[in-house]
Amino acid sequence: MKNDFEKYLYQLNLSRNTINSYLTTIKLYEEMFDSIDKKNLLAFKGYLVENFKPKTVNLRIQAINKYLSYLNKNSLCLKAIKIQQKTFLENVISNADYDFLKESLKRDNEYEWYFLVRFLAATGARVSEIVQFKVEHVKIGYFDLYSKGGKIRRIYIPKKLINEALVWIKNINKESGYLFTNKRGDRITTRGIAMKLKGFANKYGIDPKVVYPHSFRHRFAKNFLEKFNDISLLADLMGHDSIETTRIYLRRTTTEQKAIVDNIVTW
Repeated sequence: MKNDFEKYLYQLNLSRNTINSYLTTIKLYEEMFDSIDKKNLLAFKGYLVENFKPKTVNLRIQAINKYLSYLNKNSLCLKAIKIQQKTFLENVISNADYDFLKESLKRDNEYEWYFLVRFLAATGARVSEIVQFKVEHVKIGYFDLYSKGGKIRRIYIPKKLINEALVWIKNINKESGYLFTNKRGDRITTRGIAMKLKGFANKYGIDPKVVYPHSFRHRFAKNFLEKFNDISLLADLMGHDSIETTRIYLRRTTTEQKAIVDNIVTW
């Protein structure tokens, strides 16, 4: 049955990561319960709520519902839980810390990491996308991503970054292939990037909580809206399916909120 369900998911053109997540959820359910009925499903939902973050709970519920749909048991589908949206952004690197990190990396001749940070913050790409960038993309100035459903998202590389990166590429004699590689010459991993960034944060005295790959994507979005207030365009650039996802960047970080309160509230 599980193999058939996996084939069914493939036919839906889902990503490998999504399929693995769905299968893991079904396996967890089957380890806990012998049958599929409303009572067991609600008990499973309760277990999820007690042990996982709201976003993860809804992803697990989505997996279960997809399985129920496959079994033609749509009447048993579970409702997603409501996620209370925060009125602020957390742990986003400031422009000052971003500039300090860049200059520190350049000073210490950590040019690959300097450019990796630059590409993250100047393109708004996810770290899983950054590792796919090649020299060829720098030369043409963009990277096309093909997502499920045949959609194409183009990630633009700013002209200033292109010019700077081309000089670096020439200096290291890299004519083609992946832009960011490990010591063996293989494509760098997302985990490797995260660990290395934490190391640099500690080395340069920057709060490690704000130095992680997605923080630079947040920085890109915040800076973009401050300079060009077009949330619809930003949603397209970031690959958001819904503009509602992008609206969070209209909110201020906790640091920004506190600075405003400290400045305004004098009574």
